[in-house]
Amino acid sequence: MRTFLFLFVVLFLLAPARNAFFDEKCFKLNGRCVNSCRKNEELVALCQKSLKCCLTLQPCWESKDD
Repeated sequence: MRTFLFLFVVLFLLAPARNAFFDEKCFKLNGRCVNSCRKNEELVALCQKSLKCCLTLQPCWESKDD
């Protein structure tokens, strides 16, 4: 019974971390598939299950091309 209780508590506490870790990725693994984009994100593609592929906007001074 203790083992069952321990496993239940561990799985219950790790559920939010597991969901964030296994989120569906898109746009060369830089974007994420969600229902709606945040203020600092732009819609770059569409995912399966009618989700939107959102990519975080980068300010000009933090360009990756440098």
